[in-house]
Amino acid sequence: MCANKKSSNYKPLTESDAITLAKRLELFDKNSQLTCYEIGDGNLNLVFKVTNTETSESLIIKQALPYAKVVGESWPLTLDRSRIETNALIKQAEFVPQYVPKVYYSDESLAITIMEDLSHLQIARTALINGEELPLLSKHIGEFLAKTLFYTSDYGLNQHYKKELVKQFINPDLCKITEDLVFTDPFFNHDTNDFEQELLKDVEHIWNDQVLKLEVAKLKQLFLTKAEALVHGDLHTGSIFADEKETKVIDPEFAYFGPIGFDVGQVFANLLLNAISREPENQNILFNHIEVTWTVFVEEFTKAWTNDAIEIFSKTDGYVEHVLSEIFEEAVGFAGCEIIRRTIGLAHVADLDKIEPTSKKISTKQLALRLGSELIKNRKSLTKPEDFKEYTKQTALTSL
Repeated sequence: MCANKKSSNYKPLTESDAITLAKRLELFDKNSQLTCYEIGDGNLNLVFKVTNTETSESLIIKQALPYAKVVGESWPLTLDRSRIETNALIKQAEFVPQYVPKVYYSDESLAITIMEDLSHLQIARTALINGEELPLLSKHIGEFLAKTLFYTSDYGLNQHYKKELVKQFINPDLCKITEDLVFTDPFFNHDTNDFEQELLKDVEHIWNDQVLKLEVAKLKQLFLTKAEALVHGDLHTGSIFADEKETKVIDPEFAYFGPIGFDVGQVFANLLLNAISREPENQNILFNHIEVTWTVFVEEFTKAWTNDAIEIFSKTDGYVEHVLSEIFEEAVGFAGCEIIRRTIGLAHVADLDKIEPTSKKISTKQLALRLGSELIKNRKSLTKPEDFKEYTKQTALTSL
């Protein structure tokens, strides 16, 4: 990767600009005929695919916008998140290069990252909604989580270097988005919330549930203060490309040093959201994905701990088991917050919103709100991923 800090002042790219940039950087053969079109419907960025028409070779040019597209220029954002994303991809590639796109070039002043094109893969959320199994998804994600989180934590990283990294990944603007949209707004009558009128009573129950709000406050405090490892920060199934053999994690622009359980919980939540969107007879593959994700995470995290832990207490009997138990408990709580915010907050998921007919969509969202609340309040009683299946069933039954 190379970086150019002397580029012209920031301006949003056009498709023509993207081609010009690719040619100037000689990312294709000199005489290549290039085409470009904007892809994706992201809320925070412009994304262009540039292709050599003769060879079909292609790459992605991603540029951060100085505001959130979902709201408009009234919601300004720092362009520094482009630097965060590039550096997070590079750091993750040190441990799991097979699970992240290659970075070819970055320009901080233009907030640009140029990277590998992954369009031969599908967005995992779309694939799961379409009923595809993605048999290796959970194995790959479990390994991605274990290695990226262990090797950027105090367990596997020189403490002085780790603190230097924490400074490099301070990410206040995007952390504030998470603080508000995941941990705050859905639990209060806030104008960013977005839900069907039929859910009003269920939503008001959440707003008035003081036990729930106390537990959310505890989880928010962990997110704010527990600088445990370099977390992806937005690891939902829309941030994963996959097929039957390959998995790539993208978009770590929310990356910062936070609790390990946050990334794990985001994965759990989005798999659960897909599970409850299905008929009961088709849910097992999703619960299996959750179990495999955690099983592989534990195996790889423990292996890394055994081989590479530098913390002097790492050889103390029971310590790694304690750490893993704490990660799982926190992940369950974070999963509950994610489920609720994806149901009634600003940013929804197609797993729920595309359910038909409307009556089934509403009943499924009611289940999501109850499940999210129960996971948050009872996270200490769930000790293994197999519990999710039974818990989901029991939560559904209590509404009948």
